[in-house]
Amino acid sequence: MYFKKILIANRGEIAVRVIHACHELAIAAVAVYSEADRAALHVRLADEAYRLGPTPAAQSYLRVEALIDAVQHSGAEAIHPGYGFLSERAHFAQACDNAGIVFIGPTAHAIEQMGSKIEAKRLAIAHDVPVVPGYDGADQSLERLATEAERIGYPLLIKASAGGGGKGMRTVTRAADFAAALAAAQREAQAAFGNAEVLLERLILRARHVEIQVLGDQHGTLLYLGERECSIQRRHQKIIEEAPSPALDPHLRARMGEAAVRVARAVGYTNAGTVEFMLDADGNFYFLEMNTRLQVEHPVTEAVFGRDLVQLQIAIAAGEPLAFGQSELLPRGHAIEARIYAEDPVAMLPAVGQVVVFDPPVGPGIRNDVGLSSGDEVTTAYDPMLAKLIVYAPDRAAAIRRMQQALHDYAVVGLTTNIPLLQHIIADPAFAAGDTFTDFLTVNPIADALAAPHPTPFEVIVLAALWQVSEFQLPADPWATPWGIKGNDLRVRLRNDVLHEVVLQAQDAGWHLILAGESHQVISIARRDALLVAQIDGRHVRAHIARVNGALLVSYGGRSYRLGLDEGLSIDDLLQQSSNAPGHAALTAPMPGTIISVLVAVGQRVAAAQPLVIMEAMKMEHTLAAPHAGLVAAVPFNVGQSVSAGATLVELDAADPASIETANP
Repeated sequence: MYFKKILIANRGEIAVRVIHACHELAIAAVAVYSEADRAALHVRLADEAYRLGPTPAAQSYLRVEALIDAVQHSGAEAIHPGYGFLSERAHFAQACDNAGIVFIGPTAHAIEQMGSKIEAKRLAIAHDVPVVPGYDGADQSLERLATEAERIGYPLLIKASAGGGGKGMRTVTRAADFAAALAAAQREAQAAFGNAEVLLERLILRARHVEIQVLGDQHGTLLYLGERECSIQRRHQKIIEEAPSPALDPHLRARMGEAAVRVARAVGYTNAGTVEFMLDADGNFYFLEMNTRLQVEHPVTEAVFGRDLVQLQIAIAAGEPLAFGQSELLPRGHAIEARIYAEDPVAMLPAVGQVVVFDPPVGPGIRNDVGLSSGDEVTTAYDPMLAKLIVYAPDRAAAIRRMQQALHDYAVVGLTTNIPLLQHIIADPAFAAGDTFTDFLTVNPIADALAAPHPTPFEVIVLAALWQVSEFQLPADPWATPWGIKGNDLRVRLRNDVLHEVVLQAQDAGWHLILAGESHQVISIARRDALLVAQIDGRHVRAHIARVNGALLVSYGGRSYRLGLDEGLSIDDLLQQSSNAPGHAALTAPMPGTIISVLVAVGQRVAAAQPLVIMEAMKMEHTLAAPHAGLVAAVPFNVGQSVSAGATLVELDAADPASIETANP
C-alpha cells in the first residue's frame, strides 16, 4: 500500500520531478520553501506548501526540526530528500525514523557507513573491490598529508571525505601548490558538509568516471541497473552524462555491476543508490564512493531501462518487493543528459538575474526536467543548475544528433547559460568517437573555440529588427533611435559591439530588407509571446526575444545575444567591468556572498592580478584579484562577513608597477 501524502525536502528540478512521480501514483505532494522560493515552480505545482525560513539554506532547507514540523503539520507519512541538502545526512534519516516518518532512501546506518569516503573505501577493500591508491588516515595535519602526497605522487586529488558534488575537491599537479589547495578544499568541505576531513587519491590519467545504479528492496533483493558514463565534468561537477557507456561491453558491465552490488550489500542497502568507479584505459576499475541517494543523472538510466526510479523509490519505502529480476534488466537504446547551468560558458562562473523567457525544446525522444519557468529569478543562494535536457534514441549516433538539435532549439532569454559549451562538446569529434575521458575539456580545444570572437549572426539582427517593427509606435521625432522613418522606409538601428542599421521597405507580403548593403526578402510568419518565426529569403528561422529596459535580448540557436542595454550579467562580466577600468581604485564584489579569506593587509603593496580576497557564493569559492598594481588603502570587511553585490572589498591607491618589489605579503 503506497502513501497518501509525501513531503519533498528539496527545491528546484528534483522537487518538481518527485512531485510529478507522486501525482502519477495518486499521492498528494507537499512542498517546502525558503523565502526566496515562495513563488517557485515546485511550490506552485505542489498540493500544499510550508515555509521553512529565510533564504539561506542553513536557515531553511537544512533545518531538520522545521522539516519534521512540516511533515507533522501536513499529515504526510513519508519524506523524500531528493539530492543535495540533507539527502546524505544520517542524522536527518534518523530524525525521521525517530518521529515515525518514513525516509524514502536507505537507513541512517547505511548513510553513515557510506557517507565517509574513507570508511567506504575500507569497506570496498574488505569485499574484494579495488580502490584507487591514496591516503585516508586519521592524521589530517598538513605535514602528514604533504608527506603522503609525495608518496602517492603528482598529479593527485584532494577530496572531502564527507561529501561530493565537486565541493571540497582540488587537483594538484605539483608540490608547491599542495598547501594552498589543501586549505581551500578543507574550507569548502567544512562549509558544505560540516567536516573538513579529506583524503588523497592518485589522479588516474585518461580515466573515465563510470557509475552503477543499484536498487534494493526490504526483502533482500539487490540489483544493478547498468551504468552511466559521467566523465565530462567542469570544476569536478558533471555536465554531460550518458547510458550506456561507450566504453563498456557486457562482460565489463557485469563485473562492475556485481562489484557495486557487493558494496551495497555489505551495508544492507535498500532503495536507490549509486556506486561510482574510475575506469582506466586498460579496463581496470576502481571504487571511488557510494552516493546514498538518487543521482541528478538518473533520467538516462530511466530512459534505457524503461523504469521510473522515483516511483520505485516510493514503492520500496512502502515495503513493496521489486517485481523484476536481474535477468530482465537489459539496456535498450541510448540516452544522453545535458545539465543546463546559469553560468558563463567560457569562464564557467555562475550567472545571476531574471529568466525573462524559458522555453525548452519539445519533440520525440526529448525530456526536460526543469525547476523554473519564465519570470523566475536566479540568485547566488543555491546551485546554478536550471534544468536537465535528456534525449533518447535507438543508438548513440542518433542520440547525439537529437541532442544537437535540442540544444539548438533551447531558449533562455535574460540570463547567460552554458548551452554554447554543451553544443561544442556534443559536436566535438572526440565525443562522437566515445573518447570521453575526465580530462575532456582540457585536452580538446573547446575553451579556445568558445573564447574566440563570435559575430552576431545575420539572422539575429533581422529577427530583432522585425521584432522592433512588430512593436512599432510612431514617436514625436521620426529620426529617434533605435528606428526612424523616411518616406516608405523603416530604419531600425540596433547596437551591441557595433551599430547595425536595417532598412525595411513594406511590400504586399512582408518586407524588402537591406542590411550591410545586401537585400533580402523577409516575411514575418508568426509571433507568439516571445517567439518570433520568420522567413528570410525562403528559409524559416525562429528566435525568442524580449525587451528589457529598452534593450532586446535574443535567444537564437541555443545562444544568447544582447542588443542594447543588458540584463543578467555573469559574474565574469562584472569582474571584467571592474578590472578593465585603468583608473579604478577598488575591488568590488561581483555578487552577494561571504568573505572566506582576506589575503592582504592595509599598507601592503600588491601587483596586478595578485589574489586579494576569497569569497564564497553559490556553494563555490571565487578568488578575486587586484585590477592593477597599487597600495592597499582599506579592507572594509573581515572573514565571515556577508557582502552585497558591488560592495567594495579592497581599496587600492594606484602605484607605479615598477615600485612593486614583491607580489606576496
